[in-house]
Formats: sequence, structure tokens, C-alpha cells
Amino acid sequence: MSGEMSRALVLEQFGRLPRLVERPVPEASPGQTLVRMLASQVAHLDLNVVDGKFGILPDLPAVPGTNGCGVVLTSDTHPEGALVRVNGKGLGLRLDGCWTEHAVVPDAAVIAVPEGTDPALACRFFTPASTAWAAVHSVAAVRADERVLVTGAAGAVGSLTVQVAARAGAEVIGVVGRASKLDHVPAAAKAVLATEMSLETVGGQVDAVVDTVGGPVLRDALGLVRPRGRVALVGYTAGRDFSVDLADFLLADVSLLPVNLMTRGKEVAADAERLLTELAAGVLSLPIERYGPERLTEAVERLRTGAAIGRVVLELA
Repeated sequence: MSGEMSRALVLEQFGRLPRLVERPVPEASPGQTLVRMLASQVAHLDLNVVDGKFGILPDLPAVPGTNGCGVVLTSDTHPEGALVRVNGKGLGLRLDGCWTEHAVVPDAAVIAVPEGTDPALACRFFTPASTAWAAVHSVAAVRADERVLVTGAAGAVGSLTVQVAARAGAEVIGVVGRASKLDHVPAAAKAVLATEMSLETVGGQVDAVVDTVGGPVLRDALGLVRPRGRVALVGYTAGRDFSVDLADFLLADVSLLPVNLMTRGKEVAADAERLLTELAAGVLSLPIERYGPERLTEAVERLRTGAAIGRVVLELA
């Protein structure tokens, strides 16, 4: 690889988007794998890092990107030419990440995926798949014939949660923040606007909520849950804070439960991999918006404003 050049998005200052530059292809050391990246996620976690607002931040300059998919070029551990996804072990946080055409990553961050899998799907499926499974089965413990409300139901996590909950036998209500997203809620759910969410529009009290957006939407959803019901909290894209009257909360007798993949990822990994097989076969669907690295500004704007449908991916091939 000596002398070859590679494009990378390099973060030079927190609070400003990375700059697309050319640099030499990096070389892998023992314990590392060089991957020709084909696709990489653009997620809210990545933007928190870019903004300098996450608890773990890299020394600058740095390449963001916590999840990606590509082909192994050189490795002492993984077969050359294998299609793999890469994430974890500090990628995009403490170490240079995946927003680059060539990434050197720890061997332990490399996971094989079936040949022929869409790289954009491979780099984006694990978080929504594992989150949806953990939220529905491990945390909210959804049972057949229960009524489940899912917020952010047109997003990647939300739409997959709708499908997983419906397959568990639940009646599902999918809530979205924009009228333009109503048609993107999976057909398994009744679609409702967040601004119109009420006992009347959702058809009465629900047994469980999987909330992917937080903020005032979470506050409003709490009032729709039956006593002894459950709320599984996944994300906070609509706000990191919400207020609640503690006296009313005690009377409501609703459990508010976090879905933390940092502690639950391993226990649902096999379930997520099984969902990848079904996603690749088209049995389940995961919406993805695709952008080249030169369109990072547009991709980030779509994600920040909430206009994006599903996951946002940089295609690096």
C-alpha cells in the first residue's frame, strides 16, 4: 500500500464538520487489520463526538465514525478479501474511525458478515437490530396481545422495533414527529403524529412504550400507559431532559426502564445477527439514506433536523 493515497474525513476542530482530505493509505501493525471501507454510519453518537459533546473524545486531528463495513486488505487474524463490519474498541472515539476509504482497526473490532450482504446494511443493522430486540424482549418484556406504542417509528430503531413487536404478537401504534413520515411507518403499526398523540388517537391505554426520541414526546407518552405498564427508553433525539410531576408519576405506577446496549449488547448479539439474515432477505426492512463523503454536510443536515428516513450512511466505495 506504500505510496497509495486514500480519502478521509478528518475532524480538526470540535464543533465543525470534518474536512475531506487525501492522505497516504495507513499501514497495519501487529494486532491490527487494514480494511478498505465500503460504507460507514453517520449516527447521532458520531455527531456528538464531532460537536465535542460526548464523554469520550479523541485527540485531534481525528477521523470520526464508530461503525463501518468493508473488505479486509491485510491482517494477521482475518482472511484477506473477507467482508467484515467494524465497531467498538474505541473506534471513532479514542481511535480513528470509519469515515475514510482505508481504516486501520484493532483485530478485535472486526466481525465477519455473510458475503453478498449490502455493506450499507451491514454497517448499520447491529445497533437498531440489537436495540429493537433488547427493548421489546429484554426490557419491556412485550407479550402477545399487548398494546405497544413506539415513538420515532419511521427511524431505523423505531421502524425495526415496530416490526419486532408486531412479530411478538403485539398491537403496535407507531408515533412520528412529522406528517411526511407517516407513510414511512411500517404497515404493522397504526401511524399517529406526536402532536396528536392522545388516548383517543391511540385507542386507549397501552401496556408498553418503546421511546426512541425522549424529551417532551416521552413526557406525553407516559400519560398513555396503564398502571403497572412499562416504558423502555432508547434515545433522546427530541431532548435529553423532560419534566415530570413526581406525585402524578407515583400514582401512575409506570416503570421507566433504560435500554443500554453497553451492558446488554453481548446478550442480544445472536438475536441481532439473526435479524440481519432476515433484513438481507427482505423479510424485515431497515430504511437507509446513502451519501458519498463529499455530501457529508447534506447527510448531517438531514440527520440533525430529523428529516432523514431511517439510518444515514456514507458510501465510500
